Amino acid sequence: MPRSLPVFLLAVFFTAAGVNHFLRPDPYLAMIPSILPFHRTINILSGAAEILGGIGVLVPRFRRAAGLGLLLLLAAVFPANINVALHGWPGYPVPAWILWVRLPLQAVPAAWVWRSCMGAKSRRA
Repeated sequence: MPRSLPVFLLAVFFTAAGVNHFLRPDPYLAMIPSILPFHRTINILSGAAEILGGIGVLVPRFRRAAGLGLLLLLAAVFPANINVALHGWPGYPVPAWILWVRLPLQAVPAAWVWRSCMGAKSRRA
């Protein structure tokens, strides 16, 4: 286990989120823009990427690569968050203002990944 609590919590966060893609796929499927094909495949791939990234950050040797992968994943799924803000979350009565507030808050996990995985100190933790 890493000595760094933030890295450990980051691993738990992304691994749990990834597992949730398989246990409760409907919210994730509802977020994917209708213009994209293969919604189930996209959900499976993004969930697997979160799990692999979450596990990867626990291994100092792979932490930077896992962090980069998680940053790319966060960027890749951001259009789904925009889609939900613009069109609502089908099947989920979330107020529109919350969906819009979520957009800038997506920077929080990105900053967490960057701080935990991309610096020189992150490889030693």
